[in-house]
Amino acid sequence: MHGETSLSSEREARQKFAEQIRTAGAAAREVGEQLFSFSALLDQTASVERAITDPSRPAADKITVVNDLLAGSAAQELTGEILKDLAARRWSRVDHISNAVEDLAIDCILSAADAAKVTDTVALELAQIHSAILNLPVVRQRLSDTRATAQARVKFFHELFDDQHLNDLTVVLAEHATRELRQRRFASTIQWLVAKVSEHMGESVVTVTSAVALSDSQVQRIVDIYTRKMGRPVHVNQVIDARVMGGMRIQAGSEVTDNTVVAQLSNLKRMVK
Repeated sequence: MHGETSLSSEREARQKFAEQIRTAGAAAREVGEQLFSFSALLDQTASVERAITDPSRPAADKITVVNDLLAGSAAQELTGEILKDLAARRWSRVDHISNAVEDLAIDCILSAADAAKVTDTVALELAQIHSAILNLPVVRQRLSDTRATAQARVKFFHELFDDQHLNDLTVVLAEHATRELRQRRFASTIQWLVAKVSEHMGESVVTVTSAVALSDSQVQRIVDIYTRKMGRPVHVNQVIDARVMGGMRIQAGSEVTDNTVVAQLSNLKRMVK
């Protein structure tokens, strides 16, 4: 998201509602899901997006638009407060408001995870999802296929991962990643969500995928290396995946170092074609 006005508006809104979202506890999940739905509405309805970001309209008019949209719905009070606050702010570009709504939705889901003491679990499971599809281009394509309906993509996600018994909040975020593509790819959105959880936890998450569990000394060595490299505390998520056959894949933010056997075989296959 670019534009100093938009950056300032989103930052101020997130700071303003941080405490309310935190104290909402488990109820923040419903607010988050409602905000995800509103973000989708904005993406799909340019006229609404323009109406609540038009700098020539008084803030009161834009708030009325939001009230009209929420009328008769089951929206939580906090959902309405957040949306009206965002509508009253100024934005560098029309579509930036939907980004802000999405970011606040994620804040809500992670607050619910905090309340349930499953934030670490959500971070690990998102990393596991990303690792599971990294070497499966056909699967990644289906989860990002704009020609399919959102319902079909979500159904496919469940066919892939229901047997993993993921936490409900992990599922909320992963479903959003494939339901509302927002001109992104599913895998990159999952990677972005892992980074958002890391930011929320105040540390960097480094995901290590290997065929067998790492030893304590291996984990500590990775922590030491990446703490120095990233300049902040590091938490290592271990993903055990026998399909990598050997070696390690290390993901830190957008940087992926893949020395697994399966990656080397894949590279060799491309070279001999």
